[in-house]
Amino acid sequence: MLETVQNLMHGAIHMKKTDTVDPTLTEFSQGYQTLGSENRRKALIALATQFGVNRVHIRELIQHYLGLQSDDHAQQSDLDEEGCASALYRMEKNLRHALKPLYITLFERLNAHPGGLKFLVDLRADLNGAIEEENIPLLRSLDSDLKEKLATWLSPAVLELHHITWDDPASLLEKIVAYEAVHPISNLHDLKRRLGAGRRCFGYLHPAIPGEPLIFIEVALMRGLSQSIQEVLWDEPPNAESEATTALFYSISSTQVAFKKDF
Repeated sequence: MLETVQNLMHGAIHMKKTDTVDPTLTEFSQGYQTLGSENRRKALIALATQFGVNRVHIRELIQHYLGLQSDDHAQQSDLDEEGCASALYRMEKNLRHALKPLYITLFERLNAHPGGLKFLVDLRADLNGAIEEENIPLLRSLDSDLKEKLATWLSPAVLELHHITWDDPASLLEKIVAYEAVHPISNLHDLKRRLGAGRRCFGYLHPAIPGEPLIFIEVALMRGLSQSIQEVLWDEPPNAESEATTALFYSISSTQVAFKKDF
């Protein structure tokens, strides 16, 4: 199965823009998800190794670029100043293209594919795990490039701020319970209290990952500052909201393992 996934990865990257790439992306993502942790690590290493940048080609372009700027070349060339500038601009464009790893194409195509953004987020979680096992430059570079792309695609400008309440779907509330990382939620009564009067919970959601807040924060409306977290978590009944003078942010968590090390 690993070989099949690698072949699909190759096909998804090298397909022309005019080709129908969605079926290949679907097969690749579904195939990857069936792999065990060891084969996923091997697939990520193959992605970083086989679909990075061509350093030999980059070196040749750099040498050509430096040659265009050299005094000797300027003396031998009969190009006018405008022609030299055009040649430099073309070479700079070629360099930018050569410095873009091939796997970026896979990331960009997956981002435009239904369910692809969530797949990329999960892929980064696997990548973090692979780096913990084998901290090599190839994987770190792959992680850095994927992180940069996700930072753009998941920027605050495209996220939706949602007020999470007891009336939200059970699947969303289950994630709040499961991923609360600062002050664990002990039971449903505890959850209901944190979503009830005198309390607020807000989550940032992305349209391409519905029903799953990327980050959520918990807020307590208090009369002044509390002396301890126990006052925030266990005061019952809470202060009347009309009497609150302070909004106390007491917890922030992420539902995505991929972002844990970024907090």
